[in-house]
Amino acid sequence: MERLDETRWKIPKGYRPDMKVDGIIFADDVLIDSIRKDVAPEQVANVATLPGIQMASIAMPDIHWGYGFCIGGVCATDPDESGVISPGGVGYDINCGVRLIRTHLDYDTVRPHLRNIVETLFRTVPAGVGQSGKYHFNRSELRQLMAEGPRYLLKRGLATESDIDFTEAHGRLDGADPDLVSDRALDRGAQQCGTLGSGNHFLEVQVVDQIHDEAACQTMGLFPSQVVIMIHSGSRGLGYQVCDDALTSLRGVPEKYGITLPDRQLACAPVSSPEGQHYLGAMRAAANFAWCNRQLLMWQAREAFASVLGKTWEELRMTLLYDVAHNIAKLEEHTVNNRQKKVWVHRKGATRAFPPGHPEVPSQYRGIGQPVIIPGDMGRASWVLAGKPGSMEKSFGSTCHGAGRCMSRTAAIKHAQGRRIDKELELRGVIARARSWKGLAEEQPDAYKNVDHVVEVVHQSGISTKVARLRPIGVIKG
Repeated sequence: MERLDETRWKIPKGYRPDMKVDGIIFADDVLIDSIRKDVAPEQVANVATLPGIQMASIAMPDIHWGYGFCIGGVCATDPDESGVISPGGVGYDINCGVRLIRTHLDYDTVRPHLRNIVETLFRTVPAGVGQSGKYHFNRSELRQLMAEGPRYLLKRGLATESDIDFTEAHGRLDGADPDLVSDRALDRGAQQCGTLGSGNHFLEVQVVDQIHDEAACQTMGLFPSQVVIMIHSGSRGLGYQVCDDALTSLRGVPEKYGITLPDRQLACAPVSSPEGQHYLGAMRAAANFAWCNRQLLMWQAREAFASVLGKTWEELRMTLLYDVAHNIAKLEEHTVNNRQKKVWVHRKGATRAFPPGHPEVPSQYRGIGQPVIIPGDMGRASWVLAGKPGSMEKSFGSTCHGAGRCMSRTAAIKHAQGRRIDKELELRGVIARARSWKGLAEEQPDAYKNVDHVVEVVHQSGISTKVARLRPIGVIKG
C-alpha cells in the first residue's frame, strides 16, 4: 500500500493485472497497522476487478472481512460501461441501517426511571434470532408494505409524515418489485417486521455526551445531556433470504457474460441483464421492508417510554432525527473524471454522507449536510456526524458506518469466559439486557475498534464532520 495523505492509502491497480482501478483505504497510522493484518485489503483489490467500476474500490476505517466485499466498502459501477450489480456488495442484511430519535428529556429526568425503561423495552421490543413480533402481515399486505415502504404504515396509524420526511429516500426505493421476492422470503418476513434481531443489532438509550458543532446540533435539535434513542436493525430473515436466493440464481451468470472473478463470492450480473434487474427489484423491496422494520421498532420504543413516564410520545417529543441505510445499492448521480454520470453505488457497511445543499438532504438539514449516524459499541460511544463536500469527491458521498470489529465472534466469546459483561457494563453506567450471555459476549466493547478513533479519521479526511458524541446508558440486544 502507498500512502496518499494523512488519512488515505492506495492499493495501486498494478497490484494485480486484472484490477481496473486503484483501491483506496481511509485510515491513519494506527488503524492501517491492524487493517494490514486482515484479509479485507485483498478484498478491496478483488472488487477493483469488477466490470464498470468507477474511480476506485474504496474502504472506510472500520473495514474488516465480509462476504465477497469487505465490510466498510464502497464500489460504484457505470451501467453504460457494462457495470455490474453484486449482492455481495450490499450484504445479506439488505438495508441494515440506523435511526436516531430525539426526546426533550435530559439525563437527570430519566435516570430514576432508567431501569424500568430498559426492562419495559426488553419486554416489549422483540429481540433475538428468529423472533416474531406483534405485527403480522399476510402476503398481500407484505407486498404492499414492500412496494410503499413506511407510507404503508402511515395508513395504519403507525407512522407520521414527519417520520417519512426524515427517512433516507423517504423510506422507499423506486422500482421495488415484491413479486420477485420468493415465497420463502415472504414467509420469513411475515411476522418479523418490527423485530430487532440478533448479532450486532440493538436498541440503545443514549445521552448527548459532547457537542462538537453547536450550530449543527441546534439545527438537529440536540443539546447537552439530552436523552436520545438509537435503533440498529435491517431486513431480518426476509432480506437474508432475498440475498441467498440471488446468490443461488447467479451461479454461472458471470461466466455467461464473460466475466472472470477472482472470488466467486463476488457473484454479479450486468445491471442491464435480466438477472441484474431481477436482483434489483427484489433488493429494493427488501430495502423498503427494512425501513418499515425500523419504523415499527421506533413506534414500540415510543410506546414503552410513554407507558413508563405516563405521557404520550408526542408530549415527550420523541421525533425522528434521521434514518440512514448502510447496506444498500442505489443509482446516484456523481462526477467521475469531470463527467456527470449515474452510477450504481454499492455501500456495504458504509453510510451515505451527502454534503450541504444536496437535493436529497431534507430541507431542514440542507444547510449543514445530511445527518450521519455512527453506532459504536455498547460500552463507549456512538456519534452523529454531518456530510461534507469531500465525500462526493473522495468516496461517492459515503463515510464509515460504525466502529468495525477487531475480534471475531468466536474470539470474543473466548475472551469473555468467566466474565459477566452485563455487570461490567453496569459499572460503566450502562444497564444492558440481552437474550443470552453469548449475545453480550460477542458484542462486548473489546470486540470493536474505538469508534472515537474511527470517527476522527473520517472527520480529518473531510468526508464527514463531527457533530455530537453520544454515550450509552441502556442497551437492548438479541
